[in-house]
Amino acid sequence: MPRACLITLAALMTAPAVVAQEAPNLSPDLKLNQLQVLGTHNSYALPADPRLLALAEPLVGRVTSQLSTKLPPSEMALFKEEHPNDVTLSEGLSYRHPDLTAQLNAGVRSLEIDVNPDPKGGNFADPAGYRLLRAQGVTDLAPFDAEGLKASGYKVLHIADIDFRSRCPALTSCLREIRAWSEAHPGHVPLFLVVEAKVQDLPLLPAPTHTVPFTPALFDDLDQELVEGLGRERLITPDDVRGAYPALNAAIRAGAWPTLKAARGKIILLMITATGEAGTRGYLEGHPSLKGRAAFLRAEPGQDHAAFLMFDNALARQDQIRDYVRQGYIVRTRTDIETYEAKTNDMTRANAALASGAQVVTTDFEQPGNAYGTPYVVRLPGGGVARANPVTGPRPR
Repeated sequence: MPRACLITLAALMTAPAVVAQEAPNLSPDLKLNQLQVLGTHNSYALPADPRLLALAEPLVGRVTSQLSTKLPPSEMALFKEEHPNDVTLSEGLSYRHPDLTAQLNAGVRSLEIDVNPDPKGGNFADPAGYRLLRAQGVTDLAPFDAEGLKASGYKVLHIADIDFRSRCPALTSCLREIRAWSEAHPGHVPLFLVVEAKVQDLPLLPAPTHTVPFTPALFDDLDQELVEGLGRERLITPDDVRGAYPALNAAIRAGAWPTLKAARGKIILLMITATGEAGTRGYLEGHPSLKGRAAFLRAEPGQDHAAFLMFDNALARQDQIRDYVRQGYIVRTRTDIETYEAKTNDMTRANAALASGAQVVTTDFEQPGNAYGTPYVVRLPGGGVARANPVTGPRPR
């Protein structure tokens, strides 16, 4: 073989492999907020034991029926907007996702995980619901990873004592799985990771598990765990987007989101605080306009730190979502709420959510098959893992 051919062959053998980019049809100049992706809700969840749900259902129903007398009118109105359907606890939890890797491989580009502080470890390892059922003679309870809940750190579960079965009970294990997938797919469309800071204390059962309230220090620890678990180089943070602008809100209104080209292989953290104004203050304290924070915090439009908004009810908020998306905000909305749309096989909310321009459109039914036997399933129009935003993206030629 001629020497020149040997040199060429050697060069080909040592050259770095060309990484295939997913969604190659999307312009690399699209901004992050000019995309739309499909996400899953409570992406980590495993089904709760049905006997435990039967036990808890009347108790949860009683608490819900009393909310109108306990919540201020504004908070009650928001609760009704975000929970518009009359469903039971069992119905609301009638969804099932595969593991995080399988979801990502199937094209999901937004995951949602609930994080619960457990600084001492073991707080969630002995659920009151299972103690009660064992006392009634039940021996074949749905298994859960009690060992994974014993170490200190943030735990991933929905409702203590009731809906606690998780595919990755420790936040570190969820992040390890997401990072491994991202490293294996370096050209992936940016992944939107929704992190809900949970403090849902429901002392319904005897000797209940009491959750630990978030504090600024616990938010600091959470940020550290997120950054260490995913890698700072893999994150798009508020500091990255704010740049030289005086406030994050000014930056996003000026179009400072990175391009798709710059955002490929990256992860953007979207933080929801379940503690209302106190939780918002906790994440912002010492971090004005989210300086130094890892995540974009759910906000009200116009606030200095506002870049991420959440309007779960696309039927009630479709016009507002469109307006805010045009202003530069990233918005999360839902195609189905507490499985009602799957039960009734109604795509009205899904169609409204997809048409709204919300960048993150979340479903519980990203794959065919559901507990109701209906054909309800949600896909991005045209298929694929992402599309140009129907409101802010370029018009198809």
